[in-house]
Formats: sequence, structure tokens, C-alpha cells
Amino acid sequence: MSTGSEPLAGFAVGVTAARRHEELATLLERRGARVVLAPAIRLVPLADDAELLEATRACLAGPLDHVVVTTGIGFRAWLEAADGHGMRDALIARLAETDILARGPKARGAIRSAGLQERWSPDSEECAEVIRHLLDREPAGARVAVQLYGERQPELIAALRAAGAEVIEIPVYRWSRSEDSTQLRRLVGQAVAGTIDAITFTSAPAVAATLAVAAEDDLEEALLEAMRTHVVAACVGPVTAQALTDRGVPTVQPERARLGALVRALVADLPRRRSRRLSVRGFSLELRGHAVVLDGQLRPIAPAPMAILRALARRPGHVVSRAELCGVLPGRLAVAPGIRDAWAREARPREARPQADEHAVEMAVARLRRGLGRPGIVETVVKRGYRLACDPRIIDRLPAGAGG
Repeated sequence: MSTGSEPLAGFAVGVTAARRHEELATLLERRGARVVLAPAIRLVPLADDAELLEATRACLAGPLDHVVVTTGIGFRAWLEAADGHGMRDALIARLAETDILARGPKARGAIRSAGLQERWSPDSEECAEVIRHLLDREPAGARVAVQLYGERQPELIAALRAAGAEVIEIPVYRWSRSEDSTQLRRLVGQAVAGTIDAITFTSAPAVAATLAVAAEDDLEEALLEAMRTHVVAACVGPVTAQALTDRGVPTVQPERARLGALVRALVADLPRRRSRRLSVRGFSLELRGHAVVLDGQLRPIAPAPMAILRALARRPGHVVSRAELCGVLPGRLAVAPGIRDAWAREARPREARPQADEHAVEMAVARLRRGLGRPGIVETVVKRGYRLACDPRIIDRLPAGAGG
């Protein structure tokens, strides 16, 4: 049995990335997380696209003053597409005469691999800072090529054109929603139901696709509320996070837009938000996302029993009634309240509901006790409810902000 020493052991993390999702999943699993893969988008190369060919020819038709390279994969794809049309050498020669601006280190790496050298790169790795750098140089009359990264950048391009620059947009690839959204819909449902602890996003289109899928199932607001409360939204950078920030969702972001840094930021934040440690009958009991660490041993707990345990842990040592515990069972939280109540009315007569709900609580408590594997941790208080067998005055919390 695992000792739970890995920092993300006991937590479930959703991965929405299209590219490098296996690498991100491996980094998370090495730190103990249970990973739920749910690709939100897919990369569609445009090597045979007429618009890309036309843009490349425009670059070769006359001198370029500036070229903005936004992504390493995009720059390589541009050169490969040019090679397919017999224009790679001419494009390399034209770029060698040009002021090349790289958005970040991956773009720099691709530029140098092609035997070229960038002139400038921002610390922030944001395309907006690159554009501001160009605007500060008064680009009126300049010819500027901007390699796009998956979607149009109308505001940034418009700013350059308003300053008098001739802008050539290089559409190397585009993002599209995954053809099969089953996994993503399942992830959204798990987040709303409280069985996912964090969701990682590595691009703005992935955020948009996730919210769109949630909206199609009438769960967009429920998903946003989940990410405002009990699900950590981990974004690789501010551009990725923008749509969530605009909707009032707090996000975890690394200082540098790297997968490893994103995982490290999640390791620092998730246990603080979603862990709680108690002393129960002399045992050290730590609640994590979907597991507990009991005297140093990690014990996975099913969603319904874990929901009961969290409710008891919010008031350790105090009795929590069966009626109150009925309201925390995951099946009652996975759909909107109005729909849930309608289902309840259709499913059984009013007089049968309280007994059935109490039976569900009793079954969840029984499963919780089996999962903990230690007697006496959850006590039954006859005709009143259940409580954790600990002195409420002796509560050892994790750092401030840990959730229960």
C-alpha cells in the first residue's frame, strides 16, 4: 500500500491538453496524481492550405522588416510547408535578412535550429509584449509577418495595422475541438460532482472548448462555480487563463510557461487547498481529494464515503445529522438542483424519499468505515447522526486555506 508520500497522491487531476498530454500526465503521475485524460482540442496542420501558401509567397515578394515567431512548432511547420512547395531555401534567405522577434524559448530554439538568429525576445513570453515592442519602434511603412498560433489575433494585428504597418498573417495551424468529446464531457461532470480536484489547461482554445462542452450540457455555470470553489484551475500562463479570470475563476499559474513549472505550481497549491489533517483516536488522519492518509498509509475512498467524511471533518467531534449528510452525497450534486429535484419526484413518492436517503447515508458510512480499515473512527450517535471520534479542540490543520 502506498505511503502517500508523493505530494499529489490521493488527488485526481484532469488533463485537457492536446499536444504533449502524455508528458504532462507522466509528470503528474510521478508525483502521485490520478490523471484523467480528456483532450479538449486537436491540432490541425495547414501545410496544404492555400492561405498559408499565399502568405509565404507574400513574404518572398518583397523585403520583410520584422517577423514575429510565436511558437516553435508553428515555425517548424511553416518551414516544412515551404519545403513542400520548393520555397524553403528562399524563405530561410529572406528571414536571414529580417529582424526576427521570438515570443519565447521554444520559438528561439526553432529559429536557431534553422540556422537563424532572433534579435529580441520578451521575458513574459506574451505575444502582446512583442507587439508593444514593435509599436514602440514606430512600424509605419514596415512589412511585418506574424506567425499565428492556432487562432487569429485580431486586436494585436489591428494595432500594428493602425500604426501603419503592412501585416502578413502566417496561419500555420489551427485548433479545433476534439472529434469525440465523450472524455471531456465526463471530466466536466466529474468536476461538477466534486470527484476531480484540479483541471490543467495549456492553451486558451482548450479552455474555450471545455466551457463550450459544459454549456452544451447546461453545466457551464456549474463548472465555473466548481472551479471557483473546490476544483483548482491550473493554467500554463495568463493568456490561457484569461477567459477563466474574466469569469471570476481563480487560477494557479507558474512563473514560466512550462509543463514542469505548471506541475510544480500545482504541487505547491493543490494540497494546501484540498487537504486537511486531523487527530482521531490517536491516529493521524489526512483527507486528500479521493483518498485519506491514515497513519502514513494512503487509502483510496469512493466518492460517496469521501463526501460523508468531508462533511464530518468540517465539524470534527460534533454530531452531523443524517438529514444533513443526505445533502452532500455526490449523486445529489452532479446535476442542477431543479433537474435533480424533478428526477427525485419522478423516481419515488414523497413519503419514501427520507428513508431511502437515510439508507444511502448508512451505506456510505459503512463503506467509509471499511475503507478506513480502523474501528471507532466514525461513531454512530443513536437517533442523531454520526461524528468523527476526536476532541474538537485538538485539530491539526495543514497551512491556512486547506479545504475540507
